[in-house]
Amino acid sequence: MGQDDMASNQSAAQVSHVPSHDAKITAVHQHDIEIVDWNGPNDPENPFNWSKPRKLLITILCLTATMTCTMNGTALTVAWKDTNEHFGISDEHFPNSYWPVASWTIGGAVFMMVFLPLMEDFSVRWGYLASYVMFLLFVFPQALVQNFAGFIVIRFFAGGFVSLVANCIVGICCDIWEGERGRSVPVASYITVYLSGSSLGPVMGAAVLTTLHWKWIIWIQLIFYTSLLPLFILLLPETRGSNILRARARSLRRNDPTRTFSTTEDLDRSSPLDTLRTSLSRPFHLFFTEWVVFSFTIWSSFAVGLVYLFTQSTEQVFSHLYGWTSIQAGLIQSAIVLGMCLAWIANFYQINLYFASAARNSESPGDPIPEAHLYHSILGCFLGCGGGMFLYAWSSTPSVPWPVPALGLLLVGYGINAIVIAVAAYVTACYSKYAVSAVASVCAGENLFAALLPLAASTMYSKLGFGWASTLLGLFSVVLGGAPVVMLFWGRQIRTRSPFISEARYGEGREGSCEGLVGRE
Repeated sequence: MGQDDMASNQSAAQVSHVPSHDAKITAVHQHDIEIVDWNGPNDPENPFNWSKPRKLLITILCLTATMTCTMNGTALTVAWKDTNEHFGISDEHFPNSYWPVASWTIGGAVFMMVFLPLMEDFSVRWGYLASYVMFLLFVFPQALVQNFAGFIVIRFFAGGFVSLVANCIVGICCDIWEGERGRSVPVASYITVYLSGSSLGPVMGAAVLTTLHWKWIIWIQLIFYTSLLPLFILLLPETRGSNILRARARSLRRNDPTRTFSTTEDLDRSSPLDTLRTSLSRPFHLFFTEWVVFSFTIWSSFAVGLVYLFTQSTEQVFSHLYGWTSIQAGLIQSAIVLGMCLAWIANFYQINLYFASAARNSESPGDPIPEAHLYHSILGCFLGCGGGMFLYAWSSTPSVPWPVPALGLLLVGYGINAIVIAVAAYVTACYSKYAVSAVASVCAGENLFAALLPLAASTMYSKLGFGWASTLLGLFSVVLGGAPVVMLFWGRQIRTRSPFISEARYGEGREGSCEGLVGRE
């Protein structure tokens, strides 16, 4: 029996015992339209009411997919010599070997801005499965294409569909975990595995390259991705409440064509053209007019750019200082991942600090203070990114054993994750109903920095030297850390002067969610 048929049988039975004017249970009249709603707060079809084991299974499955899919973006970086030889390109005058990663991240930025808002009209389940299948279709040609330009185009589309898959996944987490506290750990976990996947890509590639041809990096990924597909088909249900209600309304209309059933979301839905226009224009407007969006976009984007920069710079440093191969240098990326995992653990304490701030909030009594999201990120910025980069910079000499610069990488990984988690949470808390556009600006910046910052790594480390190049990056980290410090001391005044934040918080009210992370508005 299909989902619609099941919904038809259940909802029809519920509605048949409810007067059409009763708004409390399932359907209400709005003029001549009957609005379909949940059958009370304990409706078993409401994803918030699903059992905790079921939610955990779905979440773990989705997080696994996120990590493995993002590894596709960087796994080939350790095989740059082989790919250069295969495609007949050289890094002598320009780091052409990084273009496969740059095109992958640019594809993610473009697809997220253009296609993600349009997916709102589709089922989360089918939108995710379609994006995942399309991603698979752009993985296997990466091992077959003989032309470098064609390879770059294929990578562009692969990265684009990964961005859709990843955003669907964080949307699923938001759909099944209720409330700001309930969603805080799943969303922080999503960000952690997303970033970790990018750093684990070279580790996976290095492990394969030790014994196999470089194309097996792609084939092994494809085998694993394909093996996950049946699990998604069997275990991933529709999770978005509005789509489940839409299926109910559709079934009710089939059973009784004389009555008009709809959902609140369908009545308020914008046209695809209006949605696209807003998704493309408002993020740029917020970036250039809102201090919070501008400063936090630059801050978070630089942090994410460091993740991808290290896929290039670590080989330069460790091969020159310690005579390591590109494979060994790829394995050192695991130090960054370990730091990210430590930041994820520390974030549990940050979550408690955030919700404890509600007791002293005089601006909106009972609600947590938005700036309380930033405590951990300030530590991560100055001690993690700043301190880690300085340690990495001035321990990069042959006389210092390799675990010391590796410790610097660990600290940087800690700082990166703390920053990105805080930025996503803070921007969402501040901008509420405009969070989609605000976070879209942040995510677009992150993808662009991931594409462009590493292109400068080779030249910067060659001309400035290992110590001064990393020192310069550390100084940038410290300077950008001024943004959360400013908000910590003057955040309330800055938010009060922002027309977008004022309307979102006072005109519409605040409702803790992570909708901004998944392109909803």
